[in-house]
Amino acid sequence: MADPMKLRASMHVDRVEVKILMAHPEESGFRKGPDGSTVPAHFISNVTVQHAGREVLRAQWGPAISKNPFLQFAFRGAARGDELTVTWIDNLGETRTDRVTVA
Repeated sequence: MADPMKLRASMHVDRVEVKILMAHPEESGFRKGPDGSTVPAHFISNVTVQHAGREVLRAQWGPAISKNPFLQFAFRGAARGDELTVTWIDNLGETRTDRVTVA
């Protein structure tokens, strides 16, 4: 399984600011290796964030995302102590799910 994500969710008056750092190689499938052969594509294709059973973010990515992608967004409707669930799936079917508590 992939390395854990670094997650932070903090309250700012009436909204929660979420920061996510995902450890992933993000190979586009276009780069050449040292021997001249093409390095196979390996990238995160879907990211979802859920709060209290409600999806607050859904992203579909392609091969143009950089290695170890960083994602930041904000949403309303959560409180301190609530839990968020972050899940990614890559183009090879690997998946990672981590949770963070709103501070």
